[in-house]
Amino acid sequence: MDIKRSINQYLDGTEQSPGRTYDGSYSSFDYCYNYFYSFYKENRVEELADDVNLQMSCLQIGFYLASSGMMRGSSPLLGRSVVNFKELIRTISSMDPMLWEIDLDSYTPENMELLLECREKIVDSLGENIKVSEALITRIMLGIFGNIPVFDQYFKNSLKMKRVNKRSLMKLKEFYDENRSSFDSFDVHTLDFLTAEETDVPYTKARLLDIYGYMDGQLKKPEICMDCCIDI
Repeated sequence: MDIKRSINQYLDGTEQSPGRTYDGSYSSFDYCYNYFYSFYKENRVEELADDVNLQMSCLQIGFYLASSGMMRGSSPLLGRSVVNFKELIRTISSMDPMLWEIDLDSYTPENMELLLECREKIVDSLGENIKVSEALITRIMLGIFGNIPVFDQYFKNSLKMKRVNKRSLMKLKEFYDENRSSFDSFDVHTLDFLTAEETDVPYTKARLLDIYGYMDGQLKKPEICMDCCIDI
């Protein structure tokens, strides 16, 4: 599917989907990202885990994940409360604020190492009793930092990547570079929870790629045994 067409259909809707609306599930990303990004912007990331903010921080990431389908069926989060995100939030609050500055156009070797470190810390923070998937980890990273697309089934169908590692991050950067003009032509901003109007917070390029992968992947059959998927 064409990149511009995919993103426009996601935002504006189709006959099957209303697109991004103020009260629709697609905007759950906006509200979650706005919340965490505001702490970074105000230079108070460590306050995410303060007694005053901890419950709200857990609720923000928890509802975003639930709205994205991460708490249904056989999900390891099903049957758990937002209390299970306390350690995740404490971990996020002590991470390098540079993670909010990393985007596809700045996937340098150093920044890719930061992303991989972030991934491992998130896995550790969720605990041994929660079996994590790449989809869960990357959805958390996207909702909080906006720095990586979600590696769910649709994305795997589209981009033929199933694991977050140095090789896959390099492939993401290459894909963005090859299609830079298409992604850079968009100036989409998050929606504000109170006003329903667009904020001054733009969608990251990683979020735009996430949208493309989600839309394009729905049109393709799963290719579980594809050689190009095995190591990436």
